[in-house]
Amino acid sequence: MDSKTTLASLKKASPRRRPQADSRGLDVSFQYWKRRVEKFCTARDWDQFHGAKDLAIGAITEAAELLEHFRFKSDQEIEGMFKNKAKREEIEDELADVLFFVVRFAQRYDIDLARAAKRKLAKSCRKYPVSKAKGSNKKYSDL
Repeated sequence: MDSKTTLASLKKASPRRRPQADSRGLDVSFQYWKRRVEKFCTARDWDQFHGAKDLAIGAITEAAELLEHFRFKSDQEIEGMFKNKAKREEIEDELADVLFFVVRFAQRYDIDLARAAKRKLAKSCRKYPVSKAKGSNKKYSDL
């Protein structure tokens, strides 16, 4: 598959307007989670603490906390962490914290995450065509 094929498949994909549910019936749409996060933060009067800078700091801080779980660990140790129910839950919680800040940022500044992700993926397809990037972790400028 070349970059054009990938771009074409991205263009065909369109976000659903109705809430999307996963196999367990959980709503997975960004709009749903933006509303939930807004309600949670509004009830606590947190808008005053959630400017763009503060939310960006929060996202990176939570991402660093996620990274702490993996720092200085071998691949084998990391695999073991995911098999440990308590450790896996800690990792999931940190990942959810990162997502919370991303969703809150999008909610506060009216960013359509699905559209932004689709647009960014299309840009990445152009920067990293399969014919050049497959099996490589080089930056697009070094391909």
